[in-house]
Amino acid sequence: MDMNAFRQMVAKKPDGFLGRYGLGNKILQEGGNLEEAVEHLRVAVQLDPVHVAAHFALGRALAGLKRNDEAKTVLTAGVNAALSGRSNGGGDLVPEMRALIQSLG
Repeated sequence: MDMNAFRQMVAKKPDGFLGRYGLGNKILQEGGNLEEAVEHLRVAVQLDPVHVAAHFALGRALAGLKRNDEAKTVLTAGVNAALSGRSNGGGDLVPEMRALIQSLG
């Protein structure tokens, strides 16, 4: 989906996980405004606290803004969700998330 489609989803349903995650992740992938990506991804994580990919995307966006402590907290929560069995998958992201945590100091 393109960014406009995700923006329309968020406009129609501001509390919808798919629109928020999709838009935040798309902004991140396309090198857009990281503050805006964080805004959408933070809502996505609040809506689905065990969605591992949302944690990973939010952590990457925060790291891009040099908000390393926040990024480490979010990434650690994502790793914990993946390893707890509470999430629907996401275990494949754990090595990348751990590597990012390590790189943040």
